[in-house]
This record gives sequence, structure tokens and C-alpha cells, in this order.
Amino acid sequence: VSKKVADLILEKQPAYVEELERVTSLQSGLQLAAVICTNGRRHLNIAKEGFTQTSLGLLANQRKRQLLIGLLKSLRTIKTLQRTDVRLSEMLEEEDYPGAIQLCLECQKAASTFKHYSCISELNSKLQDTLEQIEEQLDVALSKICKNFDINHYTKVQQAYRLLGKTQTAMDQLHMHFTQAIHNTVFQVVLGYVELCAGNTDTKFQKLQYKDLCTHITSDSYIPCLADLCKALWEVMLSYYRTMQWHENHDQDEAAVVSSVSDGNNVIGTEENCFDRSYVKKKLEHGLSRIWQDVQLKVKTYLLGTDLSNFKYDDFIFVLDVISRLMQVGEEFCGSKSEVLQESIRKQSVNYFKTYHRTRLEELRMFLENETWELCPVKSSFSILQLHEFKFLEQSRSPSVSPSKQPAAAISSAATLFEQYCSAGNPFEIQADSKDEETEDVLASNGYESDEQEKSAYQEYDSDSDVPEELKRDYVDEQTGDAPIKSVSRETLRSRKRSDYNLNKVNAPILTNTTLNVIRLVGKYMQMMNILKPIAFDVIHFMSQLFDYYLYAVYTFFGRND
Repeated sequence: VSKKVADLILEKQPAYVEELERVTSLQSGLQLAAVICTNGRRHLNIAKEGFTQTSLGLLANQRKRQLLIGLLKSLRTIKTLQRTDVRLSEMLEEEDYPGAIQLCLECQKAASTFKHYSCISELNSKLQDTLEQIEEQLDVALSKICKNFDINHYTKVQQAYRLLGKTQTAMDQLHMHFTQAIHNTVFQVVLGYVELCAGNTDTKFQKLQYKDLCTHITSDSYIPCLADLCKALWEVMLSYYRTMQWHENHDQDEAAVVSSVSDGNNVIGTEENCFDRSYVKKKLEHGLSRIWQDVQLKVKTYLLGTDLSNFKYDDFIFVLDVISRLMQVGEEFCGSKSEVLQESIRKQSVNYFKTYHRTRLEELRMFLENETWELCPVKSSFSILQLHEFKFLEQSRSPSVSPSKQPAAAISSAATLFEQYCSAGNPFEIQADSKDEETEDVLASNGYESDEQEKSAYQEYDSDSDVPEELKRDYVDEQTGDAPIKSVSRETLRSRKRSDYNLNKVNAPILTNTTLNVIRLVGKYMQMMNILKPIAFDVIHFMSQLFDYYLYAVYTFFGRND
């Protein structure tokens, strides 16, 4: 056994030696690795202390710097947002409503970005209040359009409402403002005249309803108040007309832009804009008759608030002219026949004309009782068209103004009143001017003033320059046929010459004062028939009574005995 063990040991000796060398070599390698690791650790410690820690500190500081810069930017933005109300106030004072709304919307968008800051919630509520305030001021600005339309101002207002996405709401509000403007305008005009006539500063009139206020208008202030009332209402209707014009032009421009830029991405937005434009157009067209109806009702209330039966004829005709012009405005405004105004003016006209006709018959009776039936000295070229009462026959356009008194702009019959006075002027200002001119112009063509040419001709005819010497004696012997010679005075010859002169005036009409008065009345009745066609039959019936009365009087004085 021992030998066998020894043999095995000898057999494995080389392998043992070889393995032992490997273990020794491995031990040496491990010792060397330990030394290298020790040296590496030492060098790493040196690098950490000398380079890495400093660099990482710089990187951390840089990162912190970037964060702080972002924070500073955010804080500056928040500070700017908090100071935005000052700039918004300035823009509102400048009436830059689109800019103010755009700024406010941008601020709200920015505030939503920084909603993680606690101060932003308060800022958000503040911006919302500011936006509501802008909408209120925008509504006030929209109401100003009703009395004085300004293109630039209205363009800004519409742009602002479009930014808010409330185009349809704006149109609803605009019609409410127009209705309110009509009420406030007529009330203020009538109230001003009532307080002026009352002569005190009593505030009781301000508490009255418009209908009751109209009953306090005096006869002297009735016509000026009516003229101012129509002027003010014209301004409101003109503003509405110009508003419609603005939308028509704006829609055409937008349609041209849409047709030139056909982008598939904008289809939805284009459809919304088309819907808004269609809504606005229908709303404006529907509002025409509604606005005119309000105007008619206000003027009707004013017309029926005063009894016109005791007015002078010229004053009443002037009232009719104003209402006629107003009805012309209504027809051009919305194609209305103004049934409300026609009915109210018909009532006043029937009431007035009955009183007027009764008074004129009494005057005619007085004229006939005191008539001396002497010739009235009128021109040889006298014509009834020269009388103030027949001036209306020369008119070929409006019954309100004669052609000679119409402005140059009104000569074109194709132009409507809104086109003539769109930029400046007022059609009811002409009414007052024409009334004054015609009142001053009456005696210029009424046949009563002296004719210098006729006077000089008559003096020449009446002179003794062409009389023979024997006729210049005080008495002249005269013989007619076989009659005996008789003496005729010089004054008798002169009177005969005057009669011959009057008979030679072939063109001179034979008129008496009463005849001229009847002609004037006929002219007045015809003028009223021309303006008031609904009661024209009643007027011509009264006119026939007038003529029958005159004819019967002439027959009574001159024809009964024959």
C-alpha cells in the first residue's frame, strides 16, 4: 500500500508542482491588483478633490440659474398682468375697443398658463371683471351710433364684438338702442319746449308720460317743436340707414376676400361668418319697419295731442308739408305707406277744415255785405299763379317745397332723400326756410302793389299835351248826332278818358276785392286737396259751396230783377 501510494505521489508530482506555481503566480497577481486598486483609489480621490466636485457644482449652479431666470420671467409677466388694468383704461379712453379686448383676452390666456401661482386666481377674477366692464362701455359706444353714425367708430365697435364672438348679440342690442333713442329723443325735444313755454324749472314735467307731455305744447311752439322733432327723428333714421350701408359694404368686402382665399381649413369659420352675416341682414331688414312704426306712433301722439282747428291756414299747411315730407321719408326708408300718420293727419284735417270752412264762409258773408263792387287795381299781366295760394301748382316734385326753393341737390329726381342728405343737411330744415320765404314773398305777386309802368302810362294818357287848345277851356261845346249842342266840363272829359283807358286794358282781368278773396280761398282749398288726398272729396264739396255762395250773392245783387 505504501509503495502504491508512493508511486501515485511520484506520478502526480509534476502536476502538483505546476499547480503550486500557478497558485503562487495567482497570489502575486492578486497582490499586484491590490496595489493598482490602491493607487487608483488614491488617484480618484485626488481627481475628485481637484476637478469633478467643482465642475458638478458649476453645473448645479447653472441649472439653478436657469430655473431662477424662468421664475423671474414668470414674475415679470405676472407683474405686467397686474398692471394691465392701467393700459386697458387708457385704451378705453381712446375708444380702442378691439385693442382693449385683444389685450384682455391675451392676459387671460397668459394667466391660465401661470395658474399654479396663488396670486393668479385673484388676477383672473380681476381680468374677468375688466372684460365685463369693457362690454358695458362697448354697449354705451354702440348706443351712440343711433344719433350720430360714425364709420370709424362703428367699425371699431363691430371688430370688438367680433373678437368677443357676440356679433348677433350686438345686433339685438343695437335695435334696442334705436328704439330707446327714438323714445328719448322725442321726449327730450318736447320736454324742452314745454319747459321753455312754462318759463320755470319745475321738474313735474319730467315725470309725465310722453302722451301727457304733448298736451302741454302751446300753439306758438307747436310748429317749431314739430320741425325739431322731425329733424331729430331724421337723424335716428339716417343713422340706421348708414348702419345698413356699412354692413352691405362690409359683407361685399368679406365675400370678395373669402372667394379669393379658398382654404379647406377655414370652411367651418367661413360658414359661421356667413351665418352671422345672414342673421345681421335679416335683423336689419326686419328692423326697418319696426323703427318706422315707432317713429309714426311718436309723431301721431304729438299730432293728436293738440287741437289744430284754430291754427292759421299757412301754419296748418306747414304742418301738413312737414308730415308729407316725413311720409316721403318713411316710404324711402322701408316702403311704408304710413297708414298711422295718414289716419292721424286725416282726423286733424277734417276737424280743422270744418272749422276753417265755417270761418271762411262767415268772412265771405262779411265781404259781400261790405262789397262796393269796384274794380280792384291789378296788373295787366296778373295771373292767379302769382298768388301765394297757387304757388303749389308750379311744383312737379314734393308738395313741401316749390322748385324755386329747392336746393340744387334736389333737382335730380332719381336721388332719394337719404342719398341727398346722407353726408350733411336735413330735409326738414328746408321746411322752415321755405315757410319764411313764402311769408315774405306774398305781396310780391298778389296784384295789389302799384305798377309803375301802368301808372306812368296812365299819367301820359291823362295829360293835356295832345289836347287841342279849344279843349283846354273849362267848358267845351259838344254835339252828338242831331242833338242840340251842350257844354261839357273839362273834368267830365277827363273821366271819360280814364274810362276809355280802363276799357283799352284788354288783358287786365276784371276783379273785385271779394272775387280776389274767393280766388285765394279756392287756391287754399286746392292746395289742401293736393296734400290731403284722403279728404279731397270733402274739400271739393266745400269748395263748391264756397263758389255757390258767391255766385248766389252776385245773382242776388245784380241778376234777380232781370
